[in-house]
Amino acid sequence: MQTLANFGDGGGPGPWILLFPVIWALVIGGGVALLRRTVWRGRRNNPWRQPTVENDSPIAVLGHRFASGEIDEDEYWRRLSVLNEEFGRKGGTA
Repeated sequence: MQTLANFGDGGGPGPWILLFPVIWALVIGGGVALLRRTVWRGRRNNPWRQPTVENDSPIAVLGHRFASGEIDEDEYWRRLSVLNEEFGRKGGTA
């Protein structure tokens, strides 16, 4: 009767025994890669993600009005400076 320890000419199982750990490493690595590309993607700080600005904030509304052409550039900068003083924007100018 041949057992795994006495496979072939009695020299042991041979190099094919490494196939099972390699298969498990590929399965686990594939699972981790799949999770990183799907579930975990939104949880970390993504540099390509748009900054979250509330659409109803006064500065966002002012930006939308300027972009749509409702107000000109001089009025935009004048109102933005007032909003920056009132809301205390950090980091200098807008």
